[in-house]
Amino acid sequence: MNCDLNLPGNDPLAKSLAAIGLRYLPEHLGDFVARATRAAWTPVQLVEELARLESQERARRSLQSRIRQAQLGRYKPMADFDWNWPQKVDRSLVDELFSLDFVRAPRNVILVGTQGLGKTMIAKNLAMTAIEKGYSALFVLASRVIADIGGQESNAARERRFKHYVKPSVLVIDELGYLSYDSTAADILFQIINRRYEAKPIILTTNMPFRDWSSVFPNAASASALVDRLTHHSHIVLVKGDSYRKYEAQMDRNARKEPQDPEV
Repeated sequence: MNCDLNLPGNDPLAKSLAAIGLRYLPEHLGDFVARATRAAWTPVQLVEELARLESQERARRSLQSRIRQAQLGRYKPMADFDWNWPQKVDRSLVDELFSLDFVRAPRNVILVGTQGLGKTMIAKNLAMTAIEKGYSALFVLASRVIADIGGQESNAARERRFKHYVKPSVLVIDELGYLSYDSTAADILFQIINRRYEAKPIILTTNMPFRDWSSVFPNAASASALVDRLTHHSHIVLVKGDSYRKYEAQMDRNARKEPQDPEV
């Protein structure tokens, strides 16, 4: 049997296999047939191996697609999280969150604390764990969500963007509280939270205690309703301490023996 299936003349066969939805076989046709010939697979064994490889390839491609769509960017794994640095953090609760019960329930996750304590790191790792378990996720800055939806010129365009943020199984909204917003921005966030309410969880990071959210959304009538919907059925993780990023920067300066600017 001629097993040399990597010749140009066999391109139509690979294309035909791809056209009927196969993903692994078109790219590994020659190798697959050669292995089947050497091992003298029975027809059933051949089909079983093909099904296994195609299923594996589809899972791999699906995972890669979900990772791209999540837009997580760079982040450190939880193995690098220094649990001894924060003055206060409920490690048992954080560990429990990685079981993803909050996705199945669903319950929101709100990470509260000053900057540089690893809130975003935890949020991104939770999102990645959800992706690895087959869920979809999306990571976005609070300011970007507001600018995106608020910048649409028509109701139809705004509705499409709302659906974009409602669709993922897990939505991470990062850095709420670093800027002040008007009532329109509060209404946008309320719409997203309300549409996902008791259906799909939100992971939110903020540097502001809830009692101070009136400073984030001054004069916004929906601010209290926003907090109410967000915190109902939620896990709240409070992280207290000094900025770890600032600590790392100081360690880098010490390692290079650079003098510290007294203004820093």
